Amino acid sequence: MRNKLIVFTLAILFIIIGCGTEEKVETTQQMETPPSSEKPIHAFKVDEVIQSSSYTYVRGTDNGKETWLAITKQNVVEGETYYFTNSMEMNNFESKELGKTFESILFVDRLVERIGQTAQTPTSMHGKPDGGAMSDIKIEKVEGGVTIAELFSNKTKYENKDVTVKGKVVKYNAGIMDRNWVHIQDGTKSGQSFDLTITTEAEVKVGDIVTFSGNVTLDKDFGYGYKYDLLLENGVIK
Repeated sequence: MRNKLIVFTLAILFIIIGCGTEEKVETTQQMETPPSSEKPIHAFKVDEVIQSSSYTYVRGTDNGKETWLAITKQNVVEGETYYFTNSMEMNNFESKELGKTFESILFVDRLVERIGQTAQTPTSMHGKPDGGAMSDIKIEKVEGGVTIAELFSNKTKYENKDVTVKGKVVKYNAGIMDRNWVHIQDGTKSGQSFDLTITTEAEVKVGDIVTFSGNVTLDKDFGYGYKYDLLLENGVIK
């Protein structure tokens, strides 16, 4: 009887130890294999390419679904397959330049020709965060207004306030998120900041000398990595 009790006790111990070990192994495996945070890679077969002055519009198939993409102007070849990760969908997007409304379109960072190739990722939704290199210009401050240098060097002072700025248009993109995007420079700078981005309903041309009044917004984040440290919104030409 005593021997049977010992055997029974040992059997119970083996079951307990076995269950505990299995649970420990399962927990260890879960800790060693965290869920993947990598963004999915889309393979995109190109069927049609439309070039505009600033954008390339591409129609193709993504996982068997016909899709339109918009990217900062790029050479894209019909019939080829490209890859992308980040995207932002816009519905009923109207391109005034093309005279076309897209029921659904994805704005993507960049199309690359092979997986692992580095994409040139823009930091604003209409390409580079500024209008390029600083222009060799000198524009006098409008009466009652501020220069670009003053605006950037005193950002918190002007936050949520209306200001007036005069400058030369160095970049212009129309009809993005139901507004036009204007970059101006006046020849002044604060640190590395010399280019002011303005959202507006007004239409301008690169090279125009304009005076805008608008509301100063700081740290404007549209998501998907599209963020502005300082933006002049709802600009009106004076």
